[in-house]
Amino acid sequence: MEIIKTGFDAVAQRVAEIPQTGLLMLALLAMLVGWVGGMMIRRSVPLGRLVRGASTLVLVGVLLTVVLQVARLDPRFDLAVAEIGLPQQVVEGGETRVPLAADGHYWLQAEINGTRANFLVDTGATLTALSSETAQKAGIEPRRDRLPVSMSTANGTIRVAMTTIDEMRFGNVAARGLDAVIAPNLGETNVIGMNLLSRLAEWKVQNGVLVLVPNNPEPSLDLSGPDVSAEH
Repeated sequence: MEIIKTGFDAVAQRVAEIPQTGLLMLALLAMLVGWVGGMMIRRSVPLGRLVRGASTLVLVGVLLTVVLQVARLDPRFDLAVAEIGLPQQVVEGGETRVPLAADGHYWLQAEINGTRANFLVDTGATLTALSSETAQKAGIEPRRDRLPVSMSTANGTIRVAMTTIDEMRFGNVAARGLDAVIAPNLGETNVIGMNLLSRLAEWKVQNGVLVLVPNNPEPSLDLSGPDVSAEH
């Protein structure tokens, strides 16, 4: 069983290194190879089972890549992600309060890989989103090993690239390894979505103030980030 698991892990790793535009072609090619392997088996051609087995491993790798990406969107799967050795999305620190801005929204100032940027807290957004300008300033690039995701905008649904924020700090909160999208149509707007908020122990609104409470706060952490409030 250990040999089979090692084989699956190796295939999944190789698949993850393939550009996202090639995953579909790889899956189609694997199905074609599997069909050829099946024909070889029917005609008793040597290595037929090996060919079909190889195609199955590749298809499993493609499926695993897609499933793992979907699983990362749900914090309930964080433990499973850690168990198989994949990086977690970690949100920790201390309670942080965000005042309501004059425009009726909650804005905060954060540091992304050391670069300051204003973020809109949006409970209707599944993923944290960066504008192209912010991503460029922070040195964040699209990940080739992640499938693009759909994003609803005022102009319709568009496909946007996935990325990873190594570190985001605001107030007393630090988020590491956070999944995000780079959305070219956001203008100068950046958004904190539910993939960060759902990893908090609690978030609530009290007297017009948004209160963010991380899980297992670590008072020893140095979370002296920028002022959480943002002028907007």
